[in-house]
Amino acid sequence: MNPATYTIETTRRLLTDEGFKSRHRASDQAFTRMRCLPFAVVLVLILRKSVKSLQNVVNEAMAWLRVEPVTASAFSQARYKLQHTAFIELNQQAVVESRYRDANFRTFWGFRIRAIDGSKVLLPDTEDVREAFGTIAYSNGKDAQVQGERPYALASVRYDVLNRIALEATLGRADADEVDLAIGHLAHTGPTDLLVMDRNYPSYRMLAELTPRQRHFVIRCSAASFGAARRLLHGEGPDSQVVTLTPCAAQAPLMRQLGLPQALTVRFVRVRLSTGEWEVRVTSLRDEAAYPTAGFLELYHGRWGVETFYGVLKTRLDLENFSGTGAEAVRQDFHATVYLTGLETLLTEAAQAQLDAKETRHPQTVNRAVSFNAIKHHALDLLSSNLDTQPLIERLTALFLTHPTCARPQRRPPRRKTSARALLNFHRRQKKHCY
Repeated sequence: MNPATYTIETTRRLLTDEGFKSRHRASDQAFTRMRCLPFAVVLVLILRKSVKSLQNVVNEAMAWLRVEPVTASAFSQARYKLQHTAFIELNQQAVVESRYRDANFRTFWGFRIRAIDGSKVLLPDTEDVREAFGTIAYSNGKDAQVQGERPYALASVRYDVLNRIALEATLGRADADEVDLAIGHLAHTGPTDLLVMDRNYPSYRMLAELTPRQRHFVIRCSAASFGAARRLLHGEGPDSQVVTLTPCAAQAPLMRQLGLPQALTVRFVRVRLSTGEWEVRVTSLRDEAAYPTAGFLELYHGRWGVETFYGVLKTRLDLENFSGTGAEAVRQDFHATVYLTGLETLLTEAAQAQLDAKETRHPQTVNRAVSFNAIKHHALDLLSSNLDTQPLIERLTALFLTHPTCARPQRRPPRRKTSARALLNFHRRQKKHCY
């Protein structure tokens, strides 16, 4: 069974499983009576989150079910009988397990490349959300005077950048620390994983948490991180150096309290970008013969996949345009969107293979505006029906092949700072919504 079929069949099985329902309903009484909005339909409606009015979304679903329409308020009440953990289990069992059931996945140097990264998410401004996630103060940008505050969350994901699968995602409070959230991901990693992180993560504590677990890592360093990194950024010494690190006086008591090592042996690698700038990475891969310095440029470049993942969540799928105003609705939308990205990755594999086989001037990729829209409109048939899976997947593949986009990795357009007025005009009048 191919990954796409396995994912659909597993999702359907879980949605009709009483054990799955009982694990993820808010109370023992929830979804026990026959209603117009049963458990599976509520879950798929959350997955079909749209920028349209909630009532129109509910009306479409009721028309598909061929039942009398219900109000948006009825759906809003029904969704709070469902826990967001349902989407976490769906992602693990239907997406992640499907991807790694066999050895048919991409690796680098024999490792599965896992990028860990965080991103702030703007939330609905309600008392429930403020209490659950906290707020961040902001100014008008002209001076340091605080003008107000808005509720935010800090999202953190562990993402397979080569296979485009979100393995795990958490939604922390606004004042959460990225490093703490990253450490929380380590319990779910393995010895064949290579963890890649950006400049927000290198610290003695982060390395000390990774080393006893025997987890391999590549982390970009800033000049403020380690003395060895600072010297390399200034052009001193060879491009590859093995260094023993010790905690500073301020950190040493905490390391002893946590039972973490008081000395670490790591490798610092310096690479030159196409712009002529130096970048330095700290890594556990100390064998220069097996892991040559030049390879770290390509390896770390792959980390950009987690940045584009957040771009998909926030732009293509309009994550911050939440379909509910409660804290649980926020968690539902977040984890449902994470599951949806993995579903899209697996469903578009066949179409992408056909595009890869074509001889064109530029490599072509599936247009994700098209793919997410197609999945949204077929979600009820795909996930909440008994229709034959294969014809549905073939129909979707035909849609995915329409209007592909060109991949031009060598293109380097200049970055231009866009004014707030131009951005507002784009989002109001020019942006084409796909979801």
